[in-house]
Amino acid sequence: MNKYLIRGIAFLAIGIICLYYGINLMQTDHFWYKPLLIAGVVFFGFGFLTLIYRIFRKIDRNSIIDQRNEKKK
Repeated sequence: MNKYLIRGIAFLAIGIICLYYGINLMQTDHFWYKPLLIAGVVFFGFGFLTLIYRIFRKIDRNSIIDQRNEKKK
């Protein structure tokens, strides 16, 4: 597991937890639900983008390795 996968999963988990507690606080009409929901969306979005970045890096790395193998042949 590389650092982008770990960071992506961590930010997704933090985002989901913040959203969950923000929705629970919204039902009780507590003031802190707004910042929690905003933080949850930001964390979730950053985690999602980090995972997508990891996928693109992996695809790019595989294509570079394939090109090097073709040059050797």
